[in-house]
Amino acid sequence: MGRHATVAGRQASSAAMKGKLFTKLAREIMVSARSGSDLNSNSRLRLAVEKAREQNMPKDNIERAIKKGSGELEGASYEEITYEGYGPQGTAILVEVLTDNRNRTNPELRKIFQKSGGNMGEMGSVAWMFKKRGVFDIDLSKHTEDQVMEAALEAGAEDVVTDEGVITIYTDPVLFSPVKAALIKAGISFEQASIDMIPENTTKVSSDAAKQAWELVQKLEDYDDTQKVFYNFEIDKDEFEKILASK
Repeated sequence: MGRHATVAGRQASSAAMKGKLFTKLAREIMVSARSGSDLNSNSRLRLAVEKAREQNMPKDNIERAIKKGSGELEGASYEEITYEGYGPQGTAILVEVLTDNRNRTNPELRKIFQKSGGNMGEMGSVAWMFKKRGVFDIDLSKHTEDQVMEAALEAGAEDVVTDEGVITIYTDPVLFSPVKAALIKAGISFEQASIDMIPENTTKVSSDAAKQAWELVQKLEDYDDTQKVFYNFEIDKDEFEKILASK
């Protein structure tokens, strides 16, 4: 089990999950719109809006979030914080949050870590293990590996990796938009596109530690203030399927 099996990558399948997803998307749009409401000049806002549209978020919700972020409408003020911590067997975890009250978020996240065999770390304790990169996931059944690799490398991608039927393209964050435009122009569709924190190295976990680590990630992702969770552990595919089956 690698990056492709994360909760963040799953489609919302119920009204409650969809509502929570829309809330997270709206917060990201609001924070992104602080730098301006023009999608052409604000690349972060453009990406946030594209994400919202991909999840079929209503147009009115998107426009309202932009206006709240740019100050046209009154709205809560959200602070961006990245929390760092450790999971079972010393695995590294980053939690990106948008919160209107860090005095609430901090102890609640700490409690989630502690109840799942982990603990919060100090700023800088694990962030150095990750690198910010643009990421595109492409279904290998829809395109040939050569076709994807040629288009990606011509556009300036850093790396192309194939794993379990998925081609993943990695780019410098600065080149994310140009690479995305080049892939679209080449007729290549992608399952997801985002700018993420990718671990430089991974640690394999198994047995009880694997189950505990995965449950910790799920709890962190389900927390209301969480936007994204990144981690450096890997679980073998067969073992991961057993963990899902035991739910």
